[in-house]
Amino acid sequence: MSAKDIICPVTKVAKLLSDTWTMLIMHFLIEGPRRFCELERTLEGISTRTLTLKLNKLIEEGMVKKTKDNLYSVTKKGKGLSLIEDAMKKYQKLYL
Repeated sequence: MSAKDIICPVTKVAKLLSDTWTMLIMHFLIEGPRRFCELERTLEGISTRTLTLKLNKLIEEGMVKKTKDNLYSVTKKGKGLSLIEDAMKKYQKLYL
């Protein structure tokens, strides 16, 4: 394993959550399963293409799954992001 293969844990998570939409999508899916159109309505300003790409990436990463009845829901791995979401809420309350 070379030095390039060793990535800081913060870097790995930062790459996964490197844009605003990813964490917002996960925020709403952590609340409960949703259909694509529900997410699109809830996430004001997101384009259909962006939402599609982000959901596909989250599925690829094992954070989200799509059920047979076309609901998107978080996996156990995805639910783990609630730790980060809670920390973000706490930070906002204390500092913003």
